[in-house]
Amino acid sequence: MVADSRGASAQKPAGASFPGVPLGRPLPRSFFDRPCLEVASELLGARLVRRLPDGTRLVGRLVEVEAYLGEGRDPASHAHRGPTRRNRSMFGPPGRLYAYRSYGIHVCINFVCEPRGFGAAILLRAAEPLEGVERMRQHRGLPTGASNFQVARGPGRLGQAFGFELDWDGSSHLRGPVTVHRPEPTDRPAVARGPRVGIRRGTALDYRFYVPESPWVGRPPPR
Repeated sequence: MVADSRGASAQKPAGASFPGVPLGRPLPRSFFDRPCLEVASELLGARLVRRLPDGTRLVGRLVEVEAYLGEGRDPASHAHRGPTRRNRSMFGPPGRLYAYRSYGIHVCINFVCEPRGFGAAILLRAAEPLEGVERMRQHRGLPTGASNFQVARGPGRLGQAFGFELDWDGSSHLRGPVTVHRPEPTDRPAVARGPRVGIRRGTALDYRFYVPESPWVGRPPPR
């Protein structure tokens, strides 16, 4: 486990908006057609993009994700016991979205990985806001003066900030309402990994990947 570092990086302006953030190309389907743990590590630093109907663009830099494996390899995965009506999107094809409602409140989004039928996906846990921050704050209902670190830290807040919807389940990330783009060449963050959080099974598996110096990471890992 790598200790969480929240030093100098937390002193810069938190979540300032940078209109016109440059975006690389959307990640191709082939990016997701690989082992889930490999994809999860390489997603960090990628740009998550939501285009609203009024033309506003929401952009965040992914800083924390969790992998959930299929084929009976992961007792914490929704796909552990095979396909059901609820989890069928997890079984492919790769590059699709798997959406579900957490605790009956928040919509969580996952990117499906590995060949069709494997039942593997990556949960998006946290993002550093880069563009459209004021709209994200509105979506979150944050009062004036609330820290921008609260905008998209944790999967529930991330879902609120970007306006995730349950009916996105099964849609393609290439043509759907939310896309993910390659990191900038100069933005290849350090990657730490450790146990996932908020689960009761598979707690010893180190399938959580995060940017260790980022103050936008949802929960600091145990030291």
